[in-house]
Amino acid sequence: MARYTGPKVRLSRRVGAPIADIPKHTTKRELTPAGIHGYRGRRLRDYGLRLNEKQKLRYHYSVLEKQFRKYMAEAQRGKGNTGESLVQLLERRLDNVVRRAGVARTIWAARQLVVHGHVLLNGRKTDRPSCQVRVGDVITFKPKIHPVVRDNMESIVGHIVPDWLDFTPSELTVRIVSLPTTDQVPFDVNTNLIVEFYR
Repeated sequence: MARYTGPKVRLSRRVGAPIADIPKHTTKRELTPAGIHGYRGRRLRDYGLRLNEKQKLRYHYSVLEKQFRKYMAEAQRGKGNTGESLVQLLERRLDNVVRRAGVARTIWAARQLVVHGHVLLNGRKTDRPSCQVRVGDVITFKPKIHPVVRDNMESIVGHIVPDWLDFTPSELTVRIVSLPTTDQVPFDVNTNLIVEFYR
């Protein structure tokens, strides 16, 4: 299983935007390139702008290029706006749903919960982070991981669960109420530039 195992803050610095909603990534100091004067690079041209937007989305959902291209091809095959379809496919990944519910602080922590077999999808153990959830699906957690999950929730004070998820903290269950829309994604990205990049 291939995945990025290098320094994560370097990714935020590279794209100039926090890819995770934690202080380590969001502080201005971390987004400033290293060195006395920082990197005073040239202004990005059209290709660079589109590549940067694509990388921003890839890093936010922690998917590799090959996976991302598959999602892009699937979004292009479907009906409707390609950019919105792409974001919807990425949002419906199991590891992302666990993150959006506020059970894990980052996508990497959520991915670890799923891969280690602590997450149950409709009562069945699912250890594939890329598993697509559907409307009506119910996500629960194995009893032995409940204390860890509750500690995680206490560390993320003020987390807002999106409207397309129905999260019950007392029972630690997440129900998929509807499909996500682009305005419900708490990450600013221009999907039109990403679509143009793959044309």
